[in-house]
Amino acid sequence: MPWSEAVTPVRMRRVAVVVPQAALRDALVRIAEEGCVELDRAEEAAPGAAAARLGRLRARGTAAGPESAVTAVLSSEAPDLDLLERRADVPLLAGEAQLEERAEGAVRQGGIAALAGWCPAAEVPRVAGRLAAAGGALLPLPSPPGTDPPTLLRPGRAASFTPLVVTYGTPAYADVDPSWPAGLAYIAMFGIMFGDVGHGALLVLGAVALRLGWPRRLAGLSRLWPFLAGAGVASMVAGAAYGEFFGPTGLLPVLWLSPLESPARLLAAAVVFGAGLLALAHAAGAVNRVREGGWGSALYSASGCAGLLFYLGLVLAAAGLVLHRQVPAVAGAALAVTGLALVGFGLFRATAGGGAGLAETVVRLFDVVVRTGSNTLSFARLAAFGLTHAALADLVWRGTTGLAGRGAAGVVGAALLFVVGTAVTFGLEALVAGVQALRLEFYELFSRLFEAEGRPFRPWHVPPAEPADPATKVIPCSPG
Repeated sequence: MPWSEAVTPVRMRRVAVVVPQAALRDALVRIAEEGCVELDRAEEAAPGAAAARLGRLRARGTAAGPESAVTAVLSSEAPDLDLLERRADVPLLAGEAQLEERAEGAVRQGGIAALAGWCPAAEVPRVAGRLAAAGGALLPLPSPPGTDPPTLLRPGRAASFTPLVVTYGTPAYADVDPSWPAGLAYIAMFGIMFGDVGHGALLVLGAVALRLGWPRRLAGLSRLWPFLAGAGVASMVAGAAYGEFFGPTGLLPVLWLSPLESPARLLAAAVVFGAGLLALAHAAGAVNRVREGGWGSALYSASGCAGLLFYLGLVLAAAGLVLHRQVPAVAGAALAVTGLALVGFGLFRATAGGGAGLAETVVRLFDVVVRTGSNTLSFARLAAFGLTHAALADLVWRGTTGLAGRGAAGVVGAALLFVVGTAVTFGLEALVAGVQALRLEFYELFSRLFEAEGRPFRPWHVPPAEPADPATKVIPCSPG
């Protein structure tokens, strides 16, 4: 898959489902089984016969549990609703209620029924083939003016990273899909704070166990195993650079620096690394603003081209000052002033004008400058928590070596201290590093990517009541 497609949401097509009215149920059952079409639903539709019977069962307490907990199914033929009610067959009644709701949204004329919806462009031929067998058709339509398609983040290898994105919000359909870059950035930041070869190896072992479905109660999280494995590998790489293997045991040489001996270098490296991530986030934000509103609005946006120019200018000027290079410092300052002027113009244009608008622009412009500086320095926490991790591991190792030289009882105590201390350090620091990496991802990076939020793609999927043959089982589209 080309890189441009890997960072773009799945392309959607507006479609119309056109079938003879007599075949509407058959067509809807096929669509529900495919699970690749989001059908428009009628607003304020009256409950159908199946929904009424399901409501009576719930009122009598026969249908226990919330409606969302019911696994709805559909039969290929129209069932006897009265018989389903007598049997208290909640799954079939729930499936029929959903089918009635979708059928209510159909437009009927001259013996033909039509419904509109959204479908991934790549799935249109397959769904059209299923509908053709029922005497219907799936017709591409132009997108309604002023309406954005729903967003479906690409499934597959990046699926383990998508929860990181959708927890913050759904990207607009026109925006880039940040799943891959965001996941890699999170893993890298986690590794810097959790740098230890031994601790990282434990994470990798945990990922392997998750991939194999153990423990069973966490089987629902098995798709996150690449995420956990990546965090473990990043921690091992950082640990090798720090010379840490379950602390400063001396089993590994220091390839780059020891956090406890060179905290200033680690702090500087963390800020530089964070500045690079922020520059990339600004660039992605500029692309999003252009896609959302064109160059006219993106040029003056603080999270668009103007903000990118301002930040790149600041970085260049700071690098010139640190390296004592006058030309980069002056050029960077000029770029930063230009970018800030563009941001100020955009802010003023959004006000009512006059003195009040100017005052509001000055205040908001000051906020942009302060937030830019504080967001950059916020990445110093990568070094701070990396130091904390190293300090705790060092404390455990010092205690272990101190007890080991005091006879047999000391050896037993040293082993116990090492196991318990390592477990506590591992659990505490994994939690802290995970939370802090998430905080940096959301507040420092995603705040520059997201401005307009999209609507998630929610295809209608109800499995058939009969057990499907594994050789012909239909795999529904993932809603992302």
